[in-house]
Amino acid sequence: MPVFALSDQLSFPPPHLAIKEGLLAVGGDLSVERLLSAYRSGIFPWYSEGEPILWWSPDPRMLLYPDELKISRSLRKVIKRKIFHITFDQDFVAVITGCAEAKRSYGEGTWITDEMKAAYIELHRRGYAHSVEAWQDEKLVGGLYGIAIGRAFFGESMFSQVSNASKVAFVSLVQTLQKNHFKIIDCQVRTDHLMRFGAREVPRKVFLEQLLKAIER
Repeated sequence: MPVFALSDQLSFPPPHLAIKEGLLAVGGDLSVERLLSAYRSGIFPWYSEGEPILWWSPDPRMLLYPDELKISRSLRKVIKRKIFHITFDQDFVAVITGCAEAKRSYGEGTWITDEMKAAYIELHRRGYAHSVEAWQDEKLVGGLYGIAIGRAFFGESMFSQVSNASKVAFVSLVQTLQKNHFKIIDCQVRTDHLMRFGAREVPRKVFLEQLLKAIER
């Protein structure tokens, strides 16, 4: 199947037309309106500096259902010790900056370009993007950010400068989403790290059906 070139219109091609690797379209912009249209359609941007904007809809999709959260015994001990002070939406800019500057084990550098950083800061200003911060001795040592639409949360990135900081932030996020009756957490693609928290892969068709119901609420 071809990769679609986006026009100035905010619409996207149907996600099932993505190529095998999940790439669906190229081009467009990172305006708030286009980003929200993408997330509502089960599509997200992911590209590196120097590349055009690439839009993805992988199959299968990695999801975490809030009620299926798994917390290891060792992490429960860390949480119980209250090593970290967790806050929400207290310093979104610092969190996304921390994610952009974090060294990745796979050695590909960051995918959070300056353009993406500015776009998600604007999403935060509009009330769609949210951050979770982990503090230790009043210093930001970890966190994560993502997008909330309806009862769906779309996880984007996390960082940790101290062992377990981002894990505790993630658990706090999921527990908060549980209390607010969120239906799904989109983790995009498979990682062993998230599978240990209970995330699992589902067919894209199932994800899109559940997404439609979640964002309507």
